[in-house]
Amino acid sequence: MTRLRGGAVTAVAMLVAVTGCTAEETGGAPGPEGSGGAALAAAGSLTVKGRAPKTGYSRARFGTAWADTDSNSCDTRDDILKRDLKEVKFTGGTCKVSYGLLEPDAYSGKEITYRRGRSQVDIDHVVALSDAWQKGAKYWDPSKRIALANDPLNLIAVDASTNRGKGDGDAATWLPPQKTYRCTYVAAQVAVKKKYGLWVTAAERTAMKKVLATCPSQKLPTGGNPTKAPERFRAR
Repeated sequence: MTRLRGGAVTAVAMLVAVTGCTAEETGGAPGPEGSGGAALAAAGSLTVKGRAPKTGYSRARFGTAWADTDSNSCDTRDDILKRDLKEVKFTGGTCKVSYGLLEPDAYSGKEITYRRGRSQVDIDHVVALSDAWQKGAKYWDPSKRIALANDPLNLIAVDASTNRGKGDGDAATWLPPQKTYRCTYVAAQVAVKKKYGLWVTAAERTAMKKVLATCPSQKLPTGGNPTKAPERFRAR
């Protein structure tokens, strides 16, 4: 997978361009292929509804953390570390990342060193799982929730302290402090919500369009994994 850093931009894995193809139709093959329609237009196409109650939400509803849904024998966390870090080193093979550099971090702009076991790096769900639960995921088949939680399109390695300030915020309540990354960040949220059919609140869509209006040529990220995890994975 490629990494696109323009103003601290980490590339998310690419899926289908906005051509009517689904993840299942393409097989979810990763790679930096095409980038579909403009993010601003896609934001305007998202369904608007009120936020549903958080009742019933737990991380377990999205399966075991960092499940190897792409069957490459590496867990999802290490896949994203390998994709987003520089000067990566491994322990015990080519899966477990022991060291790497986040230069720079997309959210804060800081340069951060990753060391396994005492990491200052989180893998963030660009669309938080709790936010997804309240905007449609509550009603999904578990295999779709597992897919969302492990989809490279929805994941990025970032500064842990900055990420933890985000919580489960959407674009109306939290944006990266690094302003040069905001267009890319919001475009990624739009892409994930469009791919999975998640809705947005009115305030959220307004916030998305406000950011993307400053970069009207911003492309919509595409790619990642299919929207259904393999049958062997289970969620509560």
